[in-house]
Amino acid sequence: MGENLAADGGSGLDIRPLATPALPEKPASVKKSGQTENSQSARSKAAPPSERGDASGRSRTPRAKPLDDESAASASESAASASDTGEKPSSKPASAKSKAESKPAAAEDEASSQDGSRKPAVVPKSLLRTSMALSFSTLVHLILVIALGMWFLPAIIKDQAGDLEAFVETTPEELLNQVLETKVDPSKTLSLTSAAPAGGAAGAGGGGMAGLSQPTFDRSVAESGEIAAMSVGSLSDFSTPGNHFSMDLPEGALGEPQAVVDSYSEAMDRITQELLQMLAKGKVLVIWCFDESESMKDDQKEIRDRIERVYEELGLAESAQGDALWSAVASYGEGFHLHTRKPTANLDEIRSAIGEVPIDHTGKEMMCSAVGQSIKTFHKFATSGHRQMALILVTDESGDEQDNFQNLEAALKEARDTRCKIFSLGREAVFGYPYVHMHWVDPATKIDFWLRIDRGPETPFPEQLQIDGFTRRWDAHPSGFGPYEQVRLAQQTGGVFFMLPSPEVNLVARDDRKYELEAMRPYLPTLTERMAYAKERDKSEFRRMLWEVIVTLNPYNKESEKYCTVQATHFPINRDEFAKAAIMNQQKAIGLLRYFTDCEKRLDKIRPLRAKEQSPRWRANYDLMDAQILAYKVRIQEYGVYLGEFMKQPKLIKNPLGPTKKTTHWDINTRKETLTGDKTKDDIARATVLLQQIVKEHAGTPWAARAQWELNRGFGVDLHEAFYDPRRGSIKPPNL
Repeated sequence: MGENLAADGGSGLDIRPLATPALPEKPASVKKSGQTENSQSARSKAAPPSERGDASGRSRTPRAKPLDDESAASASESAASASDTGEKPSSKPASAKSKAESKPAAAEDEASSQDGSRKPAVVPKSLLRTSMALSFSTLVHLILVIALGMWFLPAIIKDQAGDLEAFVETTPEELLNQVLETKVDPSKTLSLTSAAPAGGAAGAGGGGMAGLSQPTFDRSVAESGEIAAMSVGSLSDFSTPGNHFSMDLPEGALGEPQAVVDSYSEAMDRITQELLQMLAKGKVLVIWCFDESESMKDDQKEIRDRIERVYEELGLAESAQGDALWSAVASYGEGFHLHTRKPTANLDEIRSAIGEVPIDHTGKEMMCSAVGQSIKTFHKFATSGHRQMALILVTDESGDEQDNFQNLEAALKEARDTRCKIFSLGREAVFGYPYVHMHWVDPATKIDFWLRIDRGPETPFPEQLQIDGFTRRWDAHPSGFGPYEQVRLAQQTGGVFFMLPSPEVNLVARDDRKYELEAMRPYLPTLTERMAYAKERDKSEFRRMLWEVIVTLNPYNKESEKYCTVQATHFPINRDEFAKAAIMNQQKAIGLLRYFTDCEKRLDKIRPLRAKEQSPRWRANYDLMDAQILAYKVRIQEYGVYLGEFMKQPKLIKNPLGPTKKTTHWDINTRKETLTGDKTKDDIARATVLLQQIVKEHAGTPWAARAQWELNRGFGVDLHEAFYDPRRGSIKPPNL
């Protein structure tokens, strides 16, 4: 898990629009449409090769029809005369023209002179036949047009079902997730935090803000990235039945980017069905690829038990008898390990191999590298046995950032080249943020730690601010989607991403989940290739400016961290030491206020473009960022004023944690009460209105939940007593 955002996440990308290809130039000259074949033929005969159609002297135009003897003689005389005088021959011989013009007149005079009266002209039979054929053809086509019009008329006038409207510029038709019906209580052994513990510090990163609450809302949405857009229509049109398999899709079709499940049991049942569907078509080789991280330790036994159940159920199927199903086992952490030298159909060997999966203590998960290496290693066995391939990825993290940036597309190419479907069992990504903090208790001292792991974001690059107004984010607001890398691997290979419940999030009822699905449908994240996403984003002035604000206020960049964060924890209780820390941070707060003000001006500049932005997701990004920066301006002013007042009149220490945990320092908290009065009154009122509008306009989405969280925090600042256990420094927490 890297400390800094990789590549574009740190300082921004130098991405320029692709150059527009030059249009082909028009030909130097164009032949006149009035030029006749006879004149071209005559010119071809008279002109030297250099003046004809090409370098070889051959004319590029079709040959003229031969003239009759008299006309040919006249043309020859004209050509000869032109050759002698240096002039070009006439386009049509004069004698031939005059004769041709005189013939109809002579015939007409002769017809009139026979009996002194003009005889009616006789219509040729060929003309009559042509006219009748044309009339008949016109009548037939007219009948066909009327019939087609009557056929499509009901579809044109049919009322459109559903009330939901979404204007999405680049989001294609969604392959929305399947909500499985079985309900099983999830494991409670893993726990993430929406805030640092109220009673103590949170390790090296410092304590979080008190009063942070975990919003609960549905997460049952997903995107398909590369198929034609369709109207939203009725909600029921997007519900897939429980017996729908990804293998029912034609080869090369996109898979299911999200299937919400309540437990490993549900996910394994669905995987069993998928494997049976593959076995119905032929022999299969399935690779189990396990995350070796410490955070997966408590899940390993449950996973092994569930996998045995999968093979027991598969053994009952006739299609899985004998060697129809081969299995291989691999795992990864900082390195890559094979636990089966070659694929096997022996259940005891599979069980033993899964039991050999070790615990990696480095805290690094090279997920994308491991996926590519697994497929590459076992592809030869699938090829020699004419087998279909599937890889089942089991992890609770999004993988090492640098490895994801470098090897995601390489792993995807390996899977596509071998037609290997990827089924991923993972957790929900954090909303617009790469990290989450997991609760860990030291078994000897019972001291709590909150350890950072990679779990996000849901998009190729973060689309939300990475700070909380004072320092790095500590919240764990769910995004409603899986981590970008895992979802893309599953979707692009025709597999499925199974989103397991995060134990810290209370799942809503099924009816509420369907309601949230309807609300979230227009906000689907982009799953395109990362660099293509960045180029498309930067073509838009509106989206590019939002990204620049995120980068400017990125606390994971070493340069910007110096000016975009202030101290939020561990203020000394000694008055003199407190005064030194307070004065230093007051100066930093002044600098941070300038950056907030500058970012506010940037957002004001693109405000008119907000109405032109067709993506509801990007409009929501703007709305939240605009309101947050205004709120953060107020809070950072409150921060500076409060520290000054505290230096003058500090609080009395009351040791609220008891005599065994006496107060060791002060931590910043937020509150409703403010000290800045009229100076920030208007900004508070405006920020409140903006946040309330987000809650209303983007109801049932992470943007609304985050806006409500900001409202609940208040705009004031306070210091509260905290305790740091001196034994903490001697404890080495695991790398999750």
